Amino acid sequence: MTFTTLSPIIAAAGLIAYLVLSLRSRGNGTWLVVAGLAVAFLAFTALTVWHEGPTGFWPVHTANLWGNQVWFDLLLAIGIGWTLILPRARAAGMAPAPWAVLVLATGCIGLLAMLARLLWLERRAA
Repeated sequence: MTFTTLSPIIAAAGLIAYLVLSLRSRGNGTWLVVAGLAVAFLAFTALTVWHEGPTGFWPVHTANLWGNQVWFDLLLAIGIGWTLILPRARAAGMAPAPWAVLVLATGCIGLLAMLARLLWLERRAA
């Protein structure tokens, strides 16, 4: 099995484990875990950009209807995350405009970084 066929399976298993564990937890998670995920995903993305180029994602999302579906799903997921995080971020004193630029430029990397910052600010205030 190649890395490109194995890594999506590992990522899906990680998401399933997270969802199951979060059902049993009362907390929001730790900002360090979220920040670590942001850094790890940024590193993987940098490696991908190095090997595939900065616009390599576009042909994948425009090749067929499945590519379009995945693109729409990603955009909707980012929009949902933004909608849920924004009121708490404002309440914590975060300026949303720079975070919006980061999220638009990096997708979930920026959203993870924003969530990590929010969790850190909320924990510090508690």
